[in-house]
Amino acid sequence: MPKKNLKSKIDWFIINQVKQLRVSLNLEQDDIAIHLNVSNGFIGQIESPNFRAKYNNKHLNELAKLFRCSPKDFFPEKPL
Repeated sequence: MPKKNLKSKIDWFIINQVKQLRVSLNLEQDDIAIHLNVSNGFIGQIESPNFRAKYNNKHLNELAKLFRCSPKDFFPEKPL
């Protein structure tokens, strides 16, 4: 039986936006975890399709500060 999608399309869009920014700035999952005051395992779970973990609004606000962008930059221009 195929595994049910644990994250929505918009969840994945946001996760991929954050990951692209993280990688482009040569940051590791640990760097993001420290900034968000969460475990590096939690960031790994967010980036994995096998877990339900995802960023919340507080995380996105803090990440926007780190990346010096707007929280809206993590969202798609049009609905998915």
